[in-house]
Amino acid sequence: MMRLNKYLAHAGVASRRKCDDLILAGKVYVNGEKVTRVGIVIDEKNDKVSVNGDKITLHKDYIYVLLNKPRGVVTTASDEFNRSTVVDLVSIPERIYPVGRLDYETAGVLLLTNDGNLANFLIHPNFKVAKIYRALLNKVIRPIDLHKLRNGVELDGEKTMPCKINEIRIFDNSSLLEIEIKEGRYRQIRRMFELFHYKVEELERIEFAGLTCKGLQPGEWRYLNDKEISRLQRGYNDGH
Repeated sequence: MMRLNKYLAHAGVASRRKCDDLILAGKVYVNGEKVTRVGIVIDEKNDKVSVNGDKITLHKDYIYVLLNKPRGVVTTASDEFNRSTVVDLVSIPERIYPVGRLDYETAGVLLLTNDGNLANFLIHPNFKVAKIYRALLNKVIRPIDLHKLRNGVELDGEKTMPCKINEIRIFDNSSLLEIEIKEGRYRQIRRMFELFHYKVEELERIEFAGLTCKGLQPGEWRYLNDKEISRLQRGYNDGH
């Protein structure tokens, strides 16, 4: 049994508070009957719920894990060379897979799930899901190169989308940059800078689809909370 607003939030309709607003507005039906009172409890396995005429389904078998990926770990479910993988770091019995990839030497935010539809949405360039990185270069970047990178550069015969790049600070004759991109080509950040003869010495993804690793040490993981899951699912629903 589950509160109706929690059921709707888990299904990605809206936050619990906004779900209460939908209930009060008479837009929620349970088993064909309009519900206008908040706080009611439903049988999430057997009751049929709809909002504005759309059937709402709760996928309770989906799992969402946020990992702070350390360097020196492969972003795959298995590795032919027996290297440590991100799945090895998440000790749960269910089968989950990484959403997109971080290369071997890149650290930071990584989502793992068994929700294939959401995973495809998050990595598809058409939906422009934001990814934010911090990159330490081997030298100070020139303003003209920053300008060119922001406007897009050619990789594999196709121009990258415009992106946000800001120099955070300079130390030891090196630039520390923050980069926001909305696509995820193979080793994109490193290759973009290589075009202008910069080497990325350290690279960390600090945000992915609004998720951060705050409170997680490298190699640590946690389940997403209801609010995070609902926000990702709302983005998916809005995108479709």
